[in-house]
Amino acid sequence: MRELMRTNDTVVVGLARSLLEAEGLLVMVVDDNMSVLEGAIGMFPRRVMVVTGELEQARTVLSEAGLGEWLLTA
Repeated sequence: MRELMRTNDTVVVGLARSLLEAEGLLVMVVDDNMSVLEGAIGMFPRRVMVVTGELEQARTVLSEAGLGEWLLTA
């Protein structure tokens, strides 16, 4: 798995996950439950992970959907 994006914005994470899953890509969001430990103050970003071989396709999908600014640089 490779990290595709990292953000505190749960709406962006949810949208990215939906778009990627709609394309049939395997997506995993890690650190999603940290908000329970941090008290929901947004201190720990959520990380969107994809299978290494699907990284470029995932980047293309999110860029075309207007989420390119959220992607980590390679």
